[in-house]
Amino acid sequence: MITPLLRVAFLLAAVLLTLTGCQPATLVVGLAPGGTELQATAIERSGRWASPRVVVVDVSGSIVNARTGGLLGGGSNPVDDLARRLDAAADDPKVAAVILRINSPGGTVTASDMMYREVKRYRARTGKPVIALIMDVGASGGYYLACAADEIMAYPTSVTGSIGVILQTLSVRPALDRWGIQARALVSGPNKAGGSPLETLSQDQEALLQGLVDDFYLAFCKVVRNARPGIAADRFPTVTDGRVFTGTQAHAEGLVDQLGDIRDAFTRAKQLAHLKHADLFIYHSPLSTPATPYAQRSTPNVQISLLNVGDLLASATLNGPCYLWQPGIRAKD
Repeated sequence: MITPLLRVAFLLAAVLLTLTGCQPATLVVGLAPGGTELQATAIERSGRWASPRVVVVDVSGSIVNARTGGLLGGGSNPVDDLARRLDAAADDPKVAAVILRINSPGGTVTASDMMYREVKRYRARTGKPVIALIMDVGASGGYYLACAADEIMAYPTSVTGSIGVILQTLSVRPALDRWGIQARALVSGPNKAGGSPLETLSQDQEALLQGLVDDFYLAFCKVVRNARPGIAADRFPTVTDGRVFTGTQAHAEGLVDQLGDIRDAFTRAKQLAHLKHADLFIYHSPLSTPATPYAQRSTPNVQISLLNVGDLLASATLNGPCYLWQPGIRAKD
């Protein structure tokens, strides 16, 4: 039986198909979870009764302070997700350490800083160790977040770095002029419309926006310098010029402490917590039950091969300065 929700989904698919032509893509329509309470499930047991817990907390996808990942009430807010999981870990006396598993190319400057502060707050509140484990990608804002942990671990094949800031501007004014379309903004000052896609960016306006980028870049560099004092002074300008590194390269440069996988992170977390034995747990929603250490947080959704609306909505929130790795676009150096 076709439910009203599926009718809406098919209608959206039909409309979007006319907009996208034959381009391969996927439509993601999120379904709201049946419950919001976090659940903790053991994914590896020590075999001993009442062992302390090491908890895996996932950060996946774009780092934004907005609901992402679905339509019609679906999706979640990445900042809220992280805060809720860290609060749950702080309130559970059995939790002895946290593995912050990061798989993100970064996101907005402020959301990255929010998450960074939440991890620092957890460490100050509990005094318990946090190991950041970089998965496929932990770049730009993802690496900024990793700097809040006690130690950073990465797979040899991880992509990390991209330390820098990007503020993307776009102007369609030349095209409008060519087509004879007039667009004029009534503004309170000469710089109010600076960066508007309907205007041409003046040199003064560009200098003002560049000042924002420079300021955020200095803040990023300060976070990295404080977290990674072992990076050689003569190498610091190079590793923070916006380039990306493999996990192996990042380890050689001092951007990460150790190469390894989830089981190595588990071992290191136990060492930092002075534990011989511990159970490995993961926080998850009621509708997903992890079975192995490789289970990752996900949002239930219905997928229709057409257009990834969830990604489009997430991209729409990435306005303004970003700590974001976009292959082919170099961050401010």
